Amino acid sequence: MISTSSTAEMVTQGKLQINTEENIEDKHSGRLGCFGWLLVLISLLFITATFPITLFMCVKIVKEYERAIIFRLGRITDRKPKGPGLFFVLPCTDTFVKVDLRTVSFDIPPQEILTRDSVTVSVDGVVYFRINCPISSVANVSDAHSSTRLLAQTTLRNVLGTKNLAELLSDREGISLSMQESLDDATDPWGIKVERVEIKDVKLPQQLQRAMAAEAEATREARAKIISAEGEMNASRALKEASLIIAESPSGLQLRYLQTLSSIAGEKNSTIIFPLPIDILQHFMKRD
Repeated sequence: MISTSSTAEMVTQGKLQINTEENIEDKHSGRLGCFGWLLVLISLLFITATFPITLFMCVKIVKEYERAIIFRLGRITDRKPKGPGLFFVLPCTDTFVKVDLRTVSFDIPPQEILTRDSVTVSVDGVVYFRINCPISSVANVSDAHSSTRLLAQTTLRNVLGTKNLAELLSDREGISLSMQESLDDATDPWGIKVERVEIKDVKLPQQLQRAMAAEAEATREARAKIISAEGEMNASRALKEASLIIAESPSGLQLRYLQTLSSIAGEKNSTIIFPLPIDILQHFMKRD
């Protein structure tokens, strides 16, 4: 039963896909009617009568990175665009539109955006896109490039409006990816593929910049004080351990005394005072 139902669903989906393709083909087909074919026939007779003068008007060239969509009496003649290379048009009934398939980039003007934590920032960016379906870019939108630019501005404001300032400053890559997906989905009916979106610059208000700088400075000072206190604590522990070791060994105390005398003698002083240990004085006092 499961396999039968799945097979039925696949057949239904196949029929729907075939019907959709047939609708698209009917929409973009070259059915001209009797009057249309009459005009085409007149155009062919005119070309034949004026050949080869009209040859330059009929033969067009499309470059490698371009495609041409031909309209015959206002209808798209073929589901696939022409090119690259030579193609033939009727001068009286045909018009064509060239579409550039190369990747195009444009800058998003700086946008004043209110973040989720109520901070006003100015953000700009850059978008890279290309046309992957020339017929859709001509038939479904009046100006694909201008529409994509305007949509990129609104998408930037909508996406960044859901982020707080910390996310905006630290997660630019994630924000760019989210913008790319949103733009790509919105421009897919226009035959446009958004390849990349980048956040260029985030400008903060002057007061907020000063506040963040003061906060960073206070954080650095606090960290420096903590490091200094930890250093003093470690030095005190080392001195305590050294004093305990020296107290347990009288010979170690004498060696330390001799090292101190040696360091004093090495200095450039005119008068040197040698300290006398108390234990030596006690030794002489006992003799007296």
